[in-house]
Amino acid sequence: MSSSQDSQQKNIGNKQLNLGRLIAIIVGSTIGSGIFSLSGDFAAKGASQGAVLIAWAICGVGMISLSLSFQELALRKPELTGGIYTYAEKGFGGYVGFNSAWGYWVSALLCNVSYATLLFAAIGYFFPVFGEGNNLISIVCASAFIWFINYLCLRGTKEAATVNIVVTFSKILPIFIFILAVIFVRAFDFGIFKQNFWGDGSMPVIEQIKATMVTTVWSFIGIEGAVAISGRAKKSSDIGKATVGGFLGIFIIYVLISVLSMGIMPRAELAELGNPSLAFIFEKAVGTWGAVLINLGVIISLVGATLGWTIIASEMPYVLGVNGKFDKVFAKENKKNAPANALFLTNGVIEMFLIITFFNASTYQIFYALSTSMILVPYLLSALYLLKICITGEAFEKSKSKNHAGVTIVALIATIYAVWLIYAGGMDYLLITSVLYAPGTIVYYRNRKKRNQIPFENNYEKVICGILVILAVISLVLIGKGTIKPF
Repeated sequence: MSSSQDSQQKNIGNKQLNLGRLIAIIVGSTIGSGIFSLSGDFAAKGASQGAVLIAWAICGVGMISLSLSFQELALRKPELTGGIYTYAEKGFGGYVGFNSAWGYWVSALLCNVSYATLLFAAIGYFFPVFGEGNNLISIVCASAFIWFINYLCLRGTKEAATVNIVVTFSKILPIFIFILAVIFVRAFDFGIFKQNFWGDGSMPVIEQIKATMVTTVWSFIGIEGAVAISGRAKKSSDIGKATVGGFLGIFIIYVLISVLSMGIMPRAELAELGNPSLAFIFEKAVGTWGAVLINLGVIISLVGATLGWTIIASEMPYVLGVNGKFDKVFAKENKKNAPANALFLTNGVIEMFLIITFFNASTYQIFYALSTSMILVPYLLSALYLLKICITGEAFEKSKSKNHAGVTIVALIATIYAVWLIYAGGMDYLLITSVLYAPGTIVYYRNRKKRNQIPFENNYEKVICGILVILAVISLVLIGKGTIKPF
């Protein structure tokens, strides 16, 4: 990356976000829908209690390593204020960096689509006309909601983040009430919890663990939110603090919810629950008011998560526009310092996916699985970049830190975890995501040609492009035959 680009990145955005607002964005975007459907999704995928606990242990080690990696990168490379995108570009070149940004952006779009679907499924508990959140009236109302969020974000990142603090507090309250109420009324039954602890033998434990990986990662998507909008942080040191602190608090809550739920209902019953499954679990524990409270919590939670993810998602085309990788029109800010055109582009694409949801009767789980698959490559590239600068010693050139070995181990664990996630996701999702990545190459190529730049800077970028195109073609053929179904 040129020095002029580095200079641009230092000045991206208006630095308005303090530590509290950064943490609220992380918690708001991370605790979205996953926590309210964890136990039902685990059970539906055949995961036993033992497999779920092992999965959380793997997730805990892997995600804390990724969180620490983001913290180290924020501390050692504070000039890279484009976050995930700039880490990949600085480490592996323009084409790889662009794909990282594209994947992260598409992941965020799909994330908000899944939120919109579950939001109206939760509202459907009170107003059955909304059904499972993917019928016509749900899509119309979801569209209105998405554009209302767009309006809030246009009023400025600081104002939107302040609203997010209030929403974050409001949605955490029902979760704590669930935990305390289940313990107080002694609804947790250890006999139920230990029943078929490793499953009934029909599915190997390793396969059970692999089946949980998408759900565990989905629950933590957003943990890097402070890194994604690092250009708007008042202090670069707050980015790492917000990321790691947010992770630890959220992880404890997730494990508690999972364990308590598996002691209230047997796995077979959990597997049959609708969305959000936590509402039905709490209803069994304390009665109807429990389901009402959780569904209200889901609604509040998804409003906050959608707001947080809209802030994060719109930052990608904005940063790419500032750095000349997208059209300059997306680098435009309004009088409130909000990335106006990037917001309209982001929510316009979300609108397109909402229409697809209606015509394909797609569910919340389908979109969150795709969103998770899209973000795995950006996660892997960030971990690899930290590992690279540890090996070369670049990470310690201007640092007084002597913990070279410790940081290298963290980067290595994060890299292995990201590779494991891609493997656990399976070939179908790898092929489907290649189709979603492919349009990014067209955008990248056209923009480079428009600026009279060589499309690919070296041979390995050409090889990566070739592999991506081949995978996308194979995927389209299999989709055409009905062998794999993306929606």
